[in-house]
Amino acid sequence: MKDYLISMFIDDELDLDNKIDFVETIYDNCPFKAETVDLLRQEKTICSKVVDHVPPLRVQPREKKVFPPLRPIGIFASGLAAALLIFLLLVPTKQGLPAAHRFVIYQPGVKQVAITGGFTNWKAVPMNRAGNSGYWEITFDLPAGEYRFSYILEGKRQLADPTILTREKDDFGGENSVLEVTRQT
Repeated sequence: MKDYLISMFIDDELDLDNKIDFVETIYDNCPFKAETVDLLRQEKTICSKVVDHVPPLRVQPREKKVFPPLRPIGIFASGLAAALLIFLLLVPTKQGLPAAHRFVIYQPGVKQVAITGGFTNWKAVPMNRAGNSGYWEITFDLPAGEYRFSYILEGKRQLADPTILTREKDDFGGENSVLEVTRQT
């Protein structure tokens, strides 16, 4: 419990009740106080400036080497570069291949979150809780295109993705997020 309190204090993530517990624990427990102060000093060292100034850069002049363009190695390297360029231009691109897309939503007060959309044939697919953080997540392989979707909370409440601004009304009075998946390069 003490390591948790120290971490939460350093990260400034304590509510007022936890701050009271923290101060009372420090007051009553000298080893805890010493450990907390040591960790705060480490945090101060980590956050302090690492470099006071940048030394001037000294550049040594380089010798100029001139390679005649018709040497055999130059001809071979030019031919290899041209072949590689032609190969890259003629190989089909990955534009139709699916790419992993991770959907994440923060809903700490619910016990169940699902996602539904065109990529699930509008069937509700349960999402996975990400530890005890309040986040829910799921990953789908989606080819490039435009997708409509929304989240379903507790099996009944529809919610558009708050991180996607493009939305549209559905036929049932709800709102769907519109996601544009572009091709991966």
